[in-house]
Amino acid sequence: MGSMILITGGSGYFGSLLVRKALEKGYRCRVFDLVDADDRPPNVEFYQGDIRNYDSILKACEGVDIIHHNVAQVPLAKDRKLFREVNINGTENLLRAAVAAGVSKVVYTSSSAVYGVPESNPVREESPKVPREAYGVAKLEGENRCAEYRERGLDVTIVRPRTVLGHGRLGIFQILFEWVYNGYNIPVLGKGDNRYQFVHADDLAEACILAGEHAGGDAYNIGAERFGTMREMLEALCAHAGTGSHVKGVPMGPATILMEVTSSLGLSPLGAYHSLMYGRSMYFDITKAKNELGWQPQYSNDEMIIESYDWYVRNREKVINNKGASFHRSALREGVLRVVRSML
Repeated sequence: MGSMILITGGSGYFGSLLVRKALEKGYRCRVFDLVDADDRPPNVEFYQGDIRNYDSILKACEGVDIIHHNVAQVPLAKDRKLFREVNINGTENLLRAAVAAGVSKVVYTSSSAVYGVPESNPVREESPKVPREAYGVAKLEGENRCAEYRERGLDVTIVRPRTVLGHGRLGIFQILFEWVYNGYNIPVLGKGDNRYQFVHADDLAEACILAGEHAGGDAYNIGAERFGTMREMLEALCAHAGTGSHVKGVPMGPATILMEVTSSLGLSPLGAYHSLMYGRSMYFDITKAKNELGWQPQYSNDEMIIESYDWYVRNREKVINNKGASFHRSALREGVLRVVRSML
């Protein structure tokens, strides 16, 4: 029998995918989440609980060898209180429970948001971490808690992914895909010549599994190896779809202000990080993960956005009617973006 892996947030988009990757690798799996997923494999244990409740997460940690910690309030939630309660206090509960249960390894899925707007690219693990919005602040504090427990002897590795894409990934991408499906034009800020790196969920899952098998706490930046500008990626998607969509540049300054204001007022599904980074360049140096973990990403930006779009087209009706799923597994309301769409 393989080692037992606990995946917190295992009912969400990435957590569910990580479960399947772990099963393929021969691990036994246990999921800890608020709700059960209707597509959870029957040989995967499910522990229902709230990461904010120490006793419930301690129970889930018993008999576990490796923990992959993915529970988080995502930027789309826009809830500062829950950012602290879930992303910081919940991580503290998880780490404390891991020590109490004698877990040998913890992999903490962090975020590129901890770097804020980078001073320069490529971003390396040692680059300054100056988050510029509440979600990034909370994820960095979660990293700090990991560092504290590492000093106490717990083997904790931090994985920082770029923006995740892949089949089934929705959230804000669902609006993009719906626009392309209907032949609407797609905006970029300025010329759209900012180099922007994504990571395919399968590549990220592989990196997480390898990190869990690698002894010694450290941090790794994870992203695609083949990528270009935001405009290039969106133009590749429009050309593939063939629906008549085109990429249109809009003035960056006014557009960014509009995005920030409408997001803060709840008029737009966009989060603070979207307005902060959509028009800016950001990409990781992934040398460390490749050299130390033996990790090699398979997907380019263009390949993953096209694959994600094709999945959406095949599953569009189900997605639109899927109510109550996690942010990254369900459709979003356009809000003020409907007005933006009509102006392009």
